[in-house]
Amino acid sequence: MNKKGSISEFIQHHYRHFNAATLVDAAKGYEKQLENNAKMMVTLAGAMSTAELGISLAEMIRQDKVHIITCTGANLEEDVFNLVAHNHYKRIPNYRDLNPQDEQELLNQHFNRVTDTCIPEEEAMRKIEDHLVKRWVKATNEGNRYLPHEYFYDMLLSGDLEDDYQIDEKDSWLLAAAQKDIPVIVPGWEDSTCGNFFASHCIEGRTDPTVVKSGIEYMIYLADWYTKNADNGVGFFQIGGGIAGDFPICVVPMLEQDLQQKDTPLWSYFCQISDSTTSYGSYSGAVPNEKITWGKLGVDTPKFLIESDATIVAPLIFSYLLGR
Repeated sequence: MNKKGSISEFIQHHYRHFNAATLVDAAKGYEKQLENNAKMMVTLAGAMSTAELGISLAEMIRQDKVHIITCTGANLEEDVFNLVAHNHYKRIPNYRDLNPQDEQELLNQHFNRVTDTCIPEEEAMRKIEDHLVKRWVKATNEGNRYLPHEYFYDMLLSGDLEDDYQIDEKDSWLLAAAQKDIPVIVPGWEDSTCGNFFASHCIEGRTDPTVVKSGIEYMIYLADWYTKNADNGVGFFQIGGGIAGDFPICVVPMLEQDLQQKDTPLWSYFCQISDSTTSYGSYSGAVPNEKITWGKLGVDTPKFLIESDATIVAPLIFSYLLGR
């Protein structure tokens, strides 16, 4: 593994207790998985792409420390939005002070707010829409079907957007994933801005709903990948909760219980970064041990729950793994 730099030394010296200590333990556990030649899945919920997690995640992908990603449709598209429209974003540090009229004024200016960051509709969303529509229409005319991330991969690898990049391309995690051709699982993709674009063009008759493969087909795809890659274990590094975490982790009990593949290995490592408090019926707030009862994790699976802000925690863990 990489020789450790000043960031890694800092967290090892200062982060000794509570969530801070768990951060260090989780990072070392992740590192041990890689040393054992296990594969690692990272799942992205929330607005991690708009939080520019790509600055650290892209290098993790390039250095083969992430082998598969599951993300929401929003995280898939928002990494590309930032790639081509970063200079047009608007940051509002005092977002807690906004009143309803302030919010309406942002909408009138075609800004969509994500906490303290506003995404520009025209420069980001509509620019990407044109490139995706071209591909959806082409697939319709040729009778082809692709998974949602495959359209994004084609868009990025084609070079069509290169002249529009407004950040260092090395800071785009999706571009790094496309260049490495690692799987990206996007359950519930239709719950996204680009999913809404797609539905509108289907209603208008420009394209057909069948040209974008479904979440069920993603599960079939994931089941095949897991079966082929689990010999040395597959770890699960979950940022946030929701469908980005719940969908892919279920591939193990599906293989073992529904397909009766009794030799299916459980996930070999589990870490969740979440600010959701433990609560009744909440997946995001469920403690890792609950997953034992669902056939996802084992009694001896290394398990870590870091109850903190992922925009702070994830870059630190990734920096440790990168030896920074």
